[in-house]
Amino acid sequence: MSQLILTQYDKVLLITLDRPEARNALDNATLQQLAEALEATANDAAITACVITGNTRFFAAGADLREMAEKDLPATFNDLRPQLWARLNAFPKPLVAAVNGYALGAGCELVLLCDLAVAGENAQFGLPEIKLGIMPGAGGTQRLIRSVGKALASRMVLSGESITAQAALQAGLISDIYPVELCVDYALALAKTLSCHAPLALQAAKQSLRQAQEVPLQAGLIQERQLFTLLAATADREEGIAAFLEKRPASYRGC
Repeated sequence: MSQLILTQYDKVLLITLDRPEARNALDNATLQQLAEALEATANDAAITACVITGNTRFFAAGADLREMAEKDLPATFNDLRPQLWARLNAFPKPLVAAVNGYALGAGCELVLLCDLAVAGENAQFGLPEIKLGIMPGAGGTQRLIRSVGKALASRMVLSGESITAQAALQAGLISDIYPVELCVDYALALAKTLSCHAPLALQAAKQSLRQAQEVPLQAGLIQERQLFTLLAATADREEGIAAFLEKRPASYRGC
């Protein structure tokens, strides 16, 4: 049974988490389907960017605790979740989160994995695992501290407290806040703007931005220049410059 709804809008794929009975909890089956959807999109030249959303009350309320409770130490050690999260992280195209309602635990970690995030006015972000005798295990501690800094990340992880959309905006976790009923529309509009750009340039820029959080500055600068240089061999670079000089819209082909 599919736990996702896939809808294509021009060059943008909207992926809607669809487990309302479980508050969109991210069990292994959902992560597997999400990984498969993104991998199919990565190989689809007709799609340049993706948006992930939930419903108006829950983006995703966390991992599936019933599934987690069934796993002892050996089962947790051999769990497929790390590989599934790695597959999500490997998606090469821009990924936008449109968050309404609660993004908690694994749901918050999914937002952190995305390249951009916008939120409805009712959004709440948190990593409450500490309240269950556990801790974030899908990038929460590592990505959150890189996004919002030590002070706020430590407070959220060690207390389990959530923050509002306004606090998330001030901290740099999200880029924009919209009315709940317009959040997905604005996320799609943002993704559509991204999809107007050269696909290879988008992927290279995403890769460089990701590296900026993972390597020292000098190594990041070297890779940035390497990617910049590689784009000089693309037809889209020629088209982009020519279109600008000729004052016309560019027509990119992804090559």
